[in-house]
Amino acid sequence: MSQRWLYKVVVLKPQFLGLKPETIESTLASLGQQGWELVSVTHVGMNVHLYLKKEA
Repeated sequence: MSQRWLYKVVVLKPQFLGLKPETIESTLASLGQQGWELVSVTHVGMNVHLYLKKEA
């Protein structure tokens, strides 16, 4: 039986003073409690894209 995955892309946009590490940590902690696992991170322009997955 093969595993099935759900995928999520979260876009974090910088505020006036930029993107603080605490904002990223808080977002990841919240998603982790929901069962999401971080797979990859990219920068697209000024934004940070978080790619996550969890079992369906």
